[in-house]
Amino acid sequence: MKRNDRFIFICGPCVIESEGLLDEVAGFLKETLARVPAWDFYFKASFDKANRSAHDSFRGPGLERGLKMLSGIKKKFGVKVLTDVHLPEHCGPAAETVDALQIPAFLCRQTDLVIEAATQAAKNGKSLNIKKGQFLAPWDMGNVIEKVESTTNQKRPPWLWLTERGTSFGYNNLVVDMTSFPIMRKLGVPVLFDATHSVQLPGGAQGGKVTGGRREMIEPLARAATAAGIDGIFMETHPRPAEAKSDAANAFPLTELPRFIESIERIRELEHIS
Repeated sequence: MKRNDRFIFICGPCVIESEGLLDEVAGFLKETLARVPAWDFYFKASFDKANRSAHDSFRGPGLERGLKMLSGIKKKFGVKVLTDVHLPEHCGPAAETVDALQIPAFLCRQTDLVIEAATQAAKNGKSLNIKKGQFLAPWDMGNVIEKVESTTNQKRPPWLWLTERGTSFGYNNLVVDMTSFPIMRKLGVPVLFDATHSVQLPGGAQGGKVTGGRREMIEPLARAATAAGIDGIFMETHPRPAEAKSDAANAFPLTELPRFIESIERIRELEHIS
């Protein structure tokens, strides 16, 4: 599969914590991404984090208020927006508001959700990013693509993306298999790398109540994945990672993103030359 001319970059806080946080992160990212016009930027934040280790973990403002806040970000900063959907009934309202829907990895085999998300994405002219489950082989994502095709009557729609986010490796650990990128790209749709969730240690902190992570591994893995020929990167960032209400251990520091983006772009330039 030929590499996309524009590099897809999905970035933002894990969950909507406050309007102030959204403004702070979106403003910084818009200014930063203006320096790399070849990157196709989507601001990411979730209105609900349904998959949390503990029942009392912070989940977000919910569908109605969350979509209203994301709509405000679109209008205020003029950026495209992406958010997670967890249930079929989320898909219609989300597709009418944001520019891209995302199906979390644990839900990638939920047929009703995949079909409704694809239906609404096609109907509203939006993109759909489906993360590969931690429990799936890369070639298994061909079945997910077929579900999308079955409901939209579109063969390998360009608005459909797949994202690698690591594979379960024993208990509370993930590993990234770099061979998954060329394998999934052969399926005929753009493939992204989730640079922050791939370094998670699921349920690996505070007695299994909180997900741990190895933040120091984000950059090495992202550089390797870029060299492997991916079509984009997904990552979560926070201005004060230690204070993040979700995935604090693997949130990338916001102020370090300009340097990170520059290093990724250099690798992309080298790949283009070769």
